[in-house]
Amino acid sequence: MNLWENISLAVSGLMSNKMRALLTMLGIIIGIAAVIAIMTLGNSMTATVTNSMAEMGGNNIVVQLSLKEDVTSFELTEEDLISDEMLEQMREVYSNEVLAVSLDEGIGSGQIKDGRKYANINIYGVNDGYQTANNVKMMTGRYISYQDQEKVSNVAVISNKASKAIFGNEFAALGQEIKVYRGEEIYAYTVIGIYEYEENPMMAMMGGMQAEADRPTSLYIPISTAQRVNDSDIGYTYVTIVTNPEVDSIAFANTLQKFFEIFYRRNPVFTVYSMSMKSVVEQMTTIMGTMQLAIAVIAGISLLVGGIGVMNIMLVSITERTREIGTRKALGATNSSIRVQFIVEAVIICLIGGMIGILLGVAGGMLGAKLLGAPAAPSIGSIIFAMGFSMAIGVFFGYYPANKAAKMDPIEALRYE
Repeated sequence: MNLWENISLAVSGLMSNKMRALLTMLGIIIGIAAVIAIMTLGNSMTATVTNSMAEMGGNNIVVQLSLKEDVTSFELTEEDLISDEMLEQMREVYSNEVLAVSLDEGIGSGQIKDGRKYANINIYGVNDGYQTANNVKMMTGRYISYQDQEKVSNVAVISNKASKAIFGNEFAALGQEIKVYRGEEIYAYTVIGIYEYEENPMMAMMGGMQAEADRPTSLYIPISTAQRVNDSDIGYTYVTIVTNPEVDSIAFANTLQKFFEIFYRRNPVFTVYSMSMKSVVEQMTTIMGTMQLAIAVIAGISLLVGGIGVMNIMLVSITERTREIGTRKALGATNSSIRVQFIVEAVIICLIGGMIGILLGVAGGMLGAKLLGAPAAPSIGSIIFAMGFSMAIGVFFGYYPANKAAKMDPIEALRYE
């Protein structure tokens, strides 16, 4: 009996016992569907996280204050902060490597109001390098400049979303004075630029059920103006340094750390620590990949349960078809042909169950990704692996029953009632 005859016989056997075949496949279906759904959802979330972090700047290096070992209590003073003088020296030494230096200081959340119209905002004081580090795309007007910082100007850059909410048009806010309410405090700023608002998928997921219209956008003012509002010291607890594209940001992060450590040798409390966003993205990708694999392995345990179910039903099937096996052997069928017949039948069961599981898994994973606001990314590799694994289960768990059938004595099999 050739392979196609075995397949035809296996399919006809399944069709004659549809309910039993479906119940036998159920474990395989659930296992494959769970693995594919988890891999699809995991790939979507990994892509979302890595893309969001990459958009923050693959060439960005964050240099921040860090407590020295064994320091348990401290009081931060202006002398401890990263100063403008340190940054100027760094620019001079590494002028070929450094593209921009980004500074920012948060003020808090608030609202732009005009009568009943409002727009929720988060207020940040920034310098001119912030635009480069964070890929802020201007639609009209200009961004915060060095002159704005020097003059401590009351100017602001807002999003097109905020402009439309207050003035009814994405560009109408340019040149207008806006009033920003933060608690009981009111600030007036002249809008010098409008940037394109792009919703971050990570923020959208964290936003949960909050209406998209109420999600805050960023409002940028000169960092010197923010320091005046906060009455804060002149200096920074962290800075972001953007390297030129050809620079290895991971290696340069170590170079910068050694450079800044020179200024903190005599500081008893603080030193500095630097990290490249590129290395952070790589670490996040590795961590999420490991978690995804671990969860998929746990879900894959149900495949073993499904495989045991296949073995059980094959043993029952062989018992029911003992006389058939005896008749075939009496007519000259070899042990190997009997063995192949039942292995093929087990593989067909697992293959059909695997195909159904893949369809359900991809659909479930894409639905889950959509609910989380992440782009759906079904893994072709995981689909191929699932198909191969389901076939391997059929061979592995089908071999013992098939071998048992092949070794039957034809005379005893014919006598079986």
